[in-house]
Amino acid sequence: MAGGRLKWTCGTSWVIGLGLCVVSAGSAGATEERVVTPSGLNAELFEVIRSSPGTQGLTIRFRFVAPKLPSIGVVQALSDMEWLCETYAVPRLPSIGPSPAQVVISLSDRPLPFGETDPQATQYFDAFTIDREECRWEPF
Repeated sequence: MAGGRLKWTCGTSWVIGLGLCVVSAGSAGATEERVVTPSGLNAELFEVIRSSPGTQGLTIRFRFVAPKLPSIGVVQALSDMEWLCETYAVPRLPSIGPSPAQVVISLSDRPLPFGETDPQATQYFDAFTIDREECRWEPF
């Protein structure tokens, strides 16, 4: 987070059976990290979640909130998520830890706790493998 501290919180989620670490703003006064996507969407990094390596390897999730997400449509949202992977996530991976097997980018129009849904929320998720610093789309 630009100008702020990052705080990692780690633990095991009994609901989904994974060990997870979450990074979020470390103080109330921390500056939130915002980006403007190619579609013009203002997206704010909500959290980064690093799962414990399992049989499929390490997954790192970059979760963004963009209140105007419903206005751009799914095709543009998918393009924006690939852009977020390549221009936001990939450059930050070395500072997070070991290289992940998969990066998941999520966009939501409101902050939601990881793993929870809201029928009123617009949410998109896309998974990528990283190949020579390029994001390769992975179907779920």
